[in-house]
Amino acid sequence: MAEEEAKVAAGPVRMVAIDNMVENIRYKSQILARTNKMDSSVTATGVIGFVLGLLCAMILIVVPALLI
Repeated sequence: MAEEEAKVAAGPVRMVAIDNMVENIRYKSQILARTNKMDSSVTATGVIGFVLGLLCAMILIVVPALLI
């Protein structure tokens, strides 16, 4: 009878540990998905951002040079 009580008591403890691991995995997968989405958006708009930055730099350099 004492062995049966020990088995019953061990059951919920194992489930709590499994639930904690599942929650940890779920949390890490959400972070990974967010990071992946951010990386995709930066990669997709990288060329446009580079061109706009280059144009702004050229305007800030060429316009004052022409005015002198």
